Amino acid sequence: MNIEKSLLAALLVASGLAFSVAASAQAAAAESPAAGQGIHYSEQGADTCLTCHTEEWPYPIFPIFKTKHANRADPRTPFAGLQCEACHGPGANHAGTANKEAINSFKETSVFTVRQRNQACLNCHQGHSRIGWIGSTHESSNLACTSCHKLHAERDPVLAKATQAEVCYRCHKKQRADFNKPSAHPVRFGLLACSECHSAHGSNSAALLSKPTVNQTCYSCHAEKRGPFLWEHAPVAEDCTLCHSPHGSARTALLKKTPPLLCQQCHSVAGHPSAAYTSGALPGGGGGGAAFVLAGGCINCHSQVHGSNHPSGVKLMR
Repeated sequence: MNIEKSLLAALLVASGLAFSVAASAQAAAAESPAAGQGIHYSEQGADTCLTCHTEEWPYPIFPIFKTKHANRADPRTPFAGLQCEACHGPGANHAGTANKEAINSFKETSVFTVRQRNQACLNCHQGHSRIGWIGSTHESSNLACTSCHKLHAERDPVLAKATQAEVCYRCHKKQRADFNKPSAHPVRFGLLACSECHSAHGSNSAALLSKPTVNQTCYSCHAEKRGPFLWEHAPVAEDCTLCHSPHGSARTALLKKTPPLLCQQCHSVAGHPSAAYTSGALPGGGGGGAAFVLAGGCINCHSQVHGSNHPSGVKLMR
């Protein structure tokens, strides 16, 4: 009889525990909303967005599925997690309504500030070339990431060498004009990109150069001008832009001035010729470009103007 009572008591305790666990689980389920509820994210992710944002939508949406952002197999990408809402924010208050302010928009007309829009990108893109973005020239100018980048495009124009320059030209109009001059780097032919010399996301160098100095940037392509030379030309080692206009010039070899005038900025008295190649140096003070007809160019003789390794090249003539 005592054994039966003990078994009955144990059964009641076990039943009570089971009921308690079940009740606790039920209470927890009531307090914890199902996935997507209570936090305003859509339960079906992009499927919810694509209900309205179809192929007929004025702003192309579907090309994003051909980009790295939509690679669900990569845990670093938005589509491995919250999909569209990873960048645009919770869309429950936006879906099916006319409230466009309820979700993060990256358009220039967005009610969200540039800082708010950029933060969506910087949540993931913080390292490598973007590490210098905060405090950079473009960031200080209140430029948004989407001012240059097209996130939904299959191929972002700013990342392609052939189309990048057109994106930069929207602001840098003077550089567009320079690259169309007779002597220029082959940017307009799609053979060189702005980012090969400049770091658009930020740099510690002047003009957002990708290298610490102008010369090191130029040496990336023009390695033969690096030296060291037995006989060095001082301005060459100092700064290439003392003689050259890096984006383009109306003169050969990107020169800032025609060789006689360019050279005589420094070599005005010492050596030869002591008279400046200007109209005032001609008999009778002839005007116009007559001086250049008689003058010729310094590099006709001093051909190794960047430097020479010849034992007799002290005058940079060989």
